[in-house]
Amino acid sequence: MMLLLMLMLSINNGRSIDECKELSCGQDEPIIRFPFQLVNESSQDQCLYPEFCLYCTTIHGYNETMVSLPTTSGPIKFLVEKIDYESNQILVWDPEKCMATKFLKLTTSSFLPYRFSPVSETTEYSFFDCSSLSSSKYDQSQNRITCPIYGSNSNHSVFTWNLASCIKMFDINLPIMAPDLTNNLLDLSWLEQNCTVCEAKGMECKWKNNGTKGETECFGCYKKRKTILPKSLIYSATGSILLGLILIALFKIFLYFRKKEEDQIRVDKFLEDYRAQKPARFSYADLKRITNGFKEKLGEGAHGTVFKGKLSTEILVAVKMLNGTQGEGKEFINEVGIMGKIHHINVVRLIGFCADGIHRALVYNLFSNGSLQSFIFSPDNKDHFLGWEKLQQIGIGIAKGIEYLHQGCNHPIIHFDINPHNVLLDDSFTPKISDFGLAKLCSKNLSVVSMTAAKGTFGYMAPEVLSRNFGNVSLKSDIYSYGMLLLEMVGGRKNIETSSAENFNVLYPEWIHNLLEGDVHIHIENEVDFKIAKKLAIVGLWCIQWQPINRPSIKAVVQMLETRDDSQLIVPPNPFQSTTSMTTNEKTTLARRTFQMEIIQE
Repeated sequence: MMLLLMLMLSINNGRSIDECKELSCGQDEPIIRFPFQLVNESSQDQCLYPEFCLYCTTIHGYNETMVSLPTTSGPIKFLVEKIDYESNQILVWDPEKCMATKFLKLTTSSFLPYRFSPVSETTEYSFFDCSSLSSSKYDQSQNRITCPIYGSNSNHSVFTWNLASCIKMFDINLPIMAPDLTNNLLDLSWLEQNCTVCEAKGMECKWKNNGTKGETECFGCYKKRKTILPKSLIYSATGSILLGLILIALFKIFLYFRKKEEDQIRVDKFLEDYRAQKPARFSYADLKRITNGFKEKLGEGAHGTVFKGKLSTEILVAVKMLNGTQGEGKEFINEVGIMGKIHHINVVRLIGFCADGIHRALVYNLFSNGSLQSFIFSPDNKDHFLGWEKLQQIGIGIAKGIEYLHQGCNHPIIHFDINPHNVLLDDSFTPKISDFGLAKLCSKNLSVVSMTAAKGTFGYMAPEVLSRNFGNVSLKSDIYSYGMLLLEMVGGRKNIETSSAENFNVLYPEWIHNLLEGDVHIHIENEVDFKIAKKLAIVGLWCIQWQPINRPSIKAVVQMLETRDDSQLIVPPNPFQSTTSMTTNEKTTLARRTFQMEIIQE
């Protein structure tokens, strides 16, 4: 529609195409036709014959016709007073009142196509140099300061024009009446071009494009009809286009609010089905009251912001306000739906939720110790290190929580985001797995999960989540995340480094292999503590095997952590050293030797 409007405007505003139209620069200006051309002063390259090119200019608010005559010392500009096509004469004048000076320049340019007219009689002109006069001595016809050269008919007295104090330069015989230097006028004539051949054909003359200078050609003079659209049609088209744009905008707004309404209906239907599970439902006003106007923020993540709240003087809660950019209510339904179905000591319990208008929120118990991330310190840091026995209990608790998700629910649940930030600790340091926004319910007997995009936290995502070259996504993906978490607990440091968003590396914990091979980098005095550290390290290394088939099931992980017989624990191969030389059968055999691990066939 916009292109149609522009087309109509261009047709209406376009100049009529008339190859024979006589042009002019204004109402009282001379008519311009062959041999002259009217061109824009800014595009002189369009001029086929510069001496016959005329330009329109504005002087003191009036439109004027100008000609620029080339000379050896540069172009000289005159204003055109009159053009007589019968006698082939053009009368020009100099607005700068320096006609005598410019006249002398013209007489030295033999290549001009003009001559002075008439040529039947001549008279003598005298030229004077008045540069020696003071600035106060000048006349109205010429400023002798800026134009010191003065020309006059030799028959006139020098006293008539106050030339007695000037220096006479020379005399020139010129056609009588040709120049009127005292009035800054100059009458020129041009040779008539031979257009008889064109006239005999009923055609017109014009300068030939890409031809020899001065060469002409014939052309047919055909007037083309000018297309003018009525203003009413243009206004109607413009109004129709604007109306169309408004209708499109209203339609977009209608679709947006209908989509939001469908999202609300979807959430309401889910909540109606979910009501039997009896989690508390809060209004947005309830949440403002519980959190004291969202005064104290506990943290902020990709999925929402967590605020501290208080149901009573004894019950503290964490209120997670979900971001409004999640769309369609899917993440809210996902997290509420999954967490409402699970009840385990090592999984955070959902107290309630909010689905009030555009506001979506989840309410959990608040754990004063915060997340596990706050307690990952090097064993050498005696002031903050929890101790090996406590770390083992936390590791076992997290594993049992994952075991419940994988095997204890009606349908297996893959968390997809096991990391220290999503493991909360209560007053007795019992771990609680939280944040089920990325979790996925799976079929009872399904071991391969379909995914359209990678999800999770960098550094904890299993290789197959990022690239299917490592295998299919399954319950084993959570095992990898748990292994990375376990190794961080043992070493008290991250196994990832992030110098920038573009430079992200997951560091394979080579130091764990060195620890197990005797090159100890962690100072452990107690033999019992050393066995715990070794056990946690071995289990962690098995969990982060690149190929999912080589990782143990979560049930085998719990068995390894709870066993007191460490003799059966075998250090897994370093993937940088061993995986290239081992066959698939050898890898599978090695995996099965470790507590007869239950392997989900990919």
